[in-house]
Amino acid sequence: MNVGIIGAGTMGIGIAQVAATNGCKVWVYDANPKQVETATVGLEKTLTRLVDKQKISAEKMVEILANISIATELKDFKDCGLIIEAIIENKDIKIKVFTELETYVSEDCIISSNTSSISITSLGAELKKPKRFIGIHFFNPAPLMPLVEIIPSLLTEKSLAEKMYNLMKEWGKMPVIAKDIPGFIVNRIARPYYGEGLRIVEENIATHQQVDEAMRTLGNFKMGPFELMDLIGVDVNFAVTTTVYKDYFYDPKYKPSLLQQRMSEAKLHGRKTEKGFYNYAEGAENPAAQKDDALYQQIFLRIISMLINEAVEAKRLGVASDEDIELAMQKGVNYPKGLLAWGKEIGYSKISETLQNLYEEYQEERYRQSPLLKKMN
Repeated sequence: MNVGIIGAGTMGIGIAQVAATNGCKVWVYDANPKQVETATVGLEKTLTRLVDKQKISAEKMVEILANISIATELKDFKDCGLIIEAIIENKDIKIKVFTELETYVSEDCIISSNTSSISITSLGAELKKPKRFIGIHFFNPAPLMPLVEIIPSLLTEKSLAEKMYNLMKEWGKMPVIAKDIPGFIVNRIARPYYGEGLRIVEENIATHQQVDEAMRTLGNFKMGPFELMDLIGVDVNFAVTTTVYKDYFYDPKYKPSLLQQRMSEAKLHGRKTEKGFYNYAEGAENPAAQKDDALYQQIFLRIISMLINEAVEAKRLGVASDEDIELAMQKGVNYPKGLLAWGKEIGYSKISETLQNLYEEYQEERYRQSPLLKKMN
């Protein structure tokens, strides 16, 4: 299959690598030609390291690079059977690209977006042939993260989701099919991991180091929420939260954090700017968390209860199957357990009690329980 990738950022070139590794002929386009050159040089270095580590053969590296070509304009995608857009999270810019693209590609070409939070229906509705449009959401880094969310819109041809599901399996991925709701599966359910951590710090209940330590030690998460925000990009994480909040008609459950907004405004974006919640400059020292077992337990139970409640609500709304909800959180954001199973392990009554106590303390809809939660056992 001939595959076109629009956007040569980290995600775009990562998806190109995945497709090329699986024998596809890939064309990569970016509005900034220098970005494509930078990305391809970076890919060559990445593949060289894989060869050095004996993860791939030298012959495979040559094959992958030979499968990737640089497109200088969108017209170069005229022979592609699948196009995956991976550019800035801006609806108007994406629609402009899709509208132009549709004038060049064949009637049978599948057009998709890698958006993490913008409605697939709203993007596809602007096309002349919306039935060929679908969401294919990879996770960063695309070559390493196994999960791919397949999101059909209300206008997508019914057989297309299954077709893309099967293609992703052929590419060695673990696909899940999700409803076209804000945040899809992962970015909807995961919001409290960041949001409640931020809330705890904003209220001076604990430091960000303590929140991270609590989630690592008690929850066995590989990274605490603040470490993870620094890795993702504080600005990127804030933008996704803002989109989900707006698209849910300002539901208090998804309300963004003022602290995160100020960090974004100050360009304290995390690893990419060398400073976020932690300092990543060479030689910088970050203070260790002050150990407090009782506080850690409080932090963990508060955040995990919010996460489990979101998973239960996703189940209630039929966002995806139980199996796909569990798979998505484990393979998309490396959660140590599926949240539905975790709820059963802790006890859904304990989760319900925790949320009820928070609701009574704060008197905020943010802490309302899923109607299904009290029925779970």
